[in-house]
Amino acid sequence: MDVLRLLVRDTEGVVDTCEATNDFDGRINLRVLSIFMIMISSGLGVFFPLLASRYSFIRLPEWCFFIAKFFGSGVIVSTAFIHLLVPAAEALGNDCLGGTFVEYPWAFGICLMSLFLLFFTEIITHYFMSKSLDNDHGDSGHSHSHFGNQNKDIEINSHFSSDEDEVDNKDISEERTYQMKYDFELDTKKVNEQTSPLYSVSSYAQVGTSSSKNSILPKETNIKLKQLESIPGKNHYSHDKNHQDPSQLGTPVEEIDKEQYLGQIVGVTILEIGVIFHSIFVGLSLAVSGEEFITLFIVLVFHQMFEGLGLGTRLAEANWPHSKRYTPWLMALGFTLTTPIAIAIGIGVRYSWIPGSRKSLIANGVFDAISSGILIYTGLVELMAHEFLFSNQFKGPGGFKRMLSAYFVMCCGAALMAVLGRWA
Repeated sequence: MDVLRLLVRDTEGVVDTCEATNDFDGRINLRVLSIFMIMISSGLGVFFPLLASRYSFIRLPEWCFFIAKFFGSGVIVSTAFIHLLVPAAEALGNDCLGGTFVEYPWAFGICLMSLFLLFFTEIITHYFMSKSLDNDHGDSGHSHSHFGNQNKDIEINSHFSSDEDEVDNKDISEERTYQMKYDFELDTKKVNEQTSPLYSVSSYAQVGTSSSKNSILPKETNIKLKQLESIPGKNHYSHDKNHQDPSQLGTPVEEIDKEQYLGQIVGVTILEIGVIFHSIFVGLSLAVSGEEFITLFIVLVFHQMFEGLGLGTRLAEANWPHSKRYTPWLMALGFTLTTPIAIAIGIGVRYSWIPGSRKSLIANGVFDAISSGILIYTGLVELMAHEFLFSNQFKGPGGFKRMLSAYFVMCCGAALMAVLGRWA
């Protein structure tokens, strides 16, 4: 908003040659119909990935979500360049604005500032999240970190009572080996009580709670394992990406989930803000458009559907905890209603809202430029680089083929959205 006020002050004293009226030509019935049609198309696009994901009682084939995910990624990238940056450049570069607007490409400058500000926000957010999680982890393990490189052995010995001092190094080594095996199975989520009882939680607890005087497990561990054995869902590690089990609380698994959740929430929220900014001005422009209303209406029906698809896949991909299971649905509903509400507002102010006026051009251009920076960063970094370069989904047998398929689907989404840019 500071940039907007600066640009307005720079134009003081410049003769206003921008449009003084809009092209509204009636057809109220069609404009009211567009509210509901675009609401339906937006809803279909944004809710489809959620319905195809694990958050829904509807289970669609995996390939449906695969196509929606990467098609939507292409849509987001194309929207940033074709549907946001180009209109922003046209609005802020309009000759009627004069002054600084014709002397400097403000749309690209604002887009650049938006991109770098978003990157700065993300790295600061990740820094403080990591610091917070590290502090929590350090506090919980403070009593076990005083003795340098040998803290592991001393940690085990520090729990033994005087009656257990006769335990030899062999027993300690066996216990540590056993503990490492158990931790490995826990962290890789491959514990299976039925097929491998030796490394199951319950059998480990039985070893730890042995009444033998020479039990090699610490007393504190025995108590914790008794509690762990009684927790429902103790063998759910094979699908802990879907929800957080009670037995993971206070473990590195929980800390990783917290960091992933917070990071994903920041990314998804920023993405939705960028999309909503664009949707508001799209709705206002449609409401007061003239003879091009029919063409614009048809194009926006598909535009909102595909844009919703891109947002919906990000909402469905986020690792939402059980307590936040309704959040993606509410965010999807927000996108669904934004453009229809903007159209309704536009109809209400059809005689006063002038898309070609100085204030409208500046406001529309600035917000489109900001949104383009958001979507460019999100599309290139979060969607393309993260999904194709830094994730593990394309590793293993058949991974290269799946990667090429995903790339082709993403290109189709970008191409189709770019074609729609011919009209809107």
